[in-house]
Amino acid sequence: MVGITTLIVVAVLIYIGVAQRILDRLRLTDREALLFIAAMAIGNLIPDIPITRDVSINLGGAVVPAILVIYLFVKAGTSKERSRAAIALLAATAVIYAVNKILPAHPFEILPIDPMYLWAIIAAATGYLAGRSRRSAFIAGVGSMILFDVISRIEVAYIGGQSQVVIGGAGLFDGVVIVGILAVALAELFGETRERLQGGPSKKRPDSLKKGLSGTKVVKLRDNQDDEEI
Repeated sequence: MVGITTLIVVAVLIYIGVAQRILDRLRLTDREALLFIAAMAIGNLIPDIPITRDVSINLGGAVVPAILVIYLFVKAGTSKERSRAAIALLAATAVIYAVNKILPAHPFEILPIDPMYLWAIIAAATGYLAGRSRRSAFIAGVGSMILFDVISRIEVAYIGGQSQVVIGGAGLFDGVVIVGILAVALAELFGETRERLQGGPSKKRPDSLKKGLSGTKVVKLRDNQDDEEI
């Protein structure tokens, strides 16, 4: 329910143009963003797709977010940014996995929130710190949640677990939505704060990002240019 409600709020913000700046940095159009949001919401309502007798996968919580991550990875401007995003993805996954091992078997007894939300916060923070750009942070945050879920399922099967598992189930769906928003929000907040403290845009940024039209409209980055480091 949290994930669906959050997606609706984000869709409204995109529709009224509030999220345009962030979408430009992610290299997503309004139509593309709304399409992915709709696909996640609808996919979450579709029955899980069986993979094996004991394993199934949820479209909205795993397949669609994974497609979005791959799509953003492919659209990254340079091989440097792709490498950075891949490293951030692995780092975020490793951190979540390590924290999961440290916590007791029943974390609800010591945590004030659902563990899935804790994973989302950790993934978002690690994705931002390692990725250093909005796209890399989003790729690392969302991708690590999905990868962690897959690893956890494989681990359960390896030790002989017999329960039915769903990759991208209800809990992960909420976590994926939250981590995507948190990762980009952290990049936006701390990136802009850092830029202001440094006295303006980095000299490494493309000229098209530094210049505006009539002091208000910022020119979009060309497709072959890297996202700014923040």
